[in-house]
Amino acid sequence: MLYAINAEDVPNSLEKRISVRSEHLTRIKGLQEAGRLILAGPYPAIDSQDPGPLGFSGSLIVAEFESLEAAQAWINEDPYVSVGVYQRVTVKPFKKVLPE
Repeated sequence: MLYAINAEDVPNSLEKRISVRSEHLTRIKGLQEAGRLILAGPYPAIDSQDPGPLGFSGSLIVAEFESLEAAQAWINEDPYVSVGVYQRVTVKPFKKVLPE
């Protein structure tokens, strides 16, 4: 089943994000290589593709996991969680309708 992982950053998270970004992306690319990733990306802190030093306000990952518990366990091991980028993470089942 698909799960949406919605994460909200702590204020001024950019330096923390940068410090472990490569490790974070490696984990997400692992989902992609396994054919389990639907989409992933950050929320810019402002209405811009490149928010510059204002950074990001959170992230969204939609991917396939065997259960809600597995999705929660996966995100709990993410470097962004470990270094304190995220102040809140919500994991919910997700039903993709479109595009088909």
